Amino acid sequence: MVAKKKKADAETGKIKIQYYRSTIAFPKTQKEIVRSLGLHKLNQVVERPDNESMRGVVAKVPHLLRIIE
Repeated sequence: MVAKKKKADAETGKIKIQYYRSTIAFPKTQKEIVRSLGLHKLNQVVERPDNESMRGVVAKVPHLLRIIE
């Protein structure tokens, strides 16, 4: 069942991004990155297109965001 879900996500080209750590005491640019993804509350999950640019944005703040499979 899990394999089907991963396959479906790959076909639709979406990734789920979770905001799991607060931006307090981090630079303003990192706060802006989190907000630009549409994340406002801790543990919030959003779906975004799975492309290199989106993965690059998440890679800028790996200590604040997670990609959920």
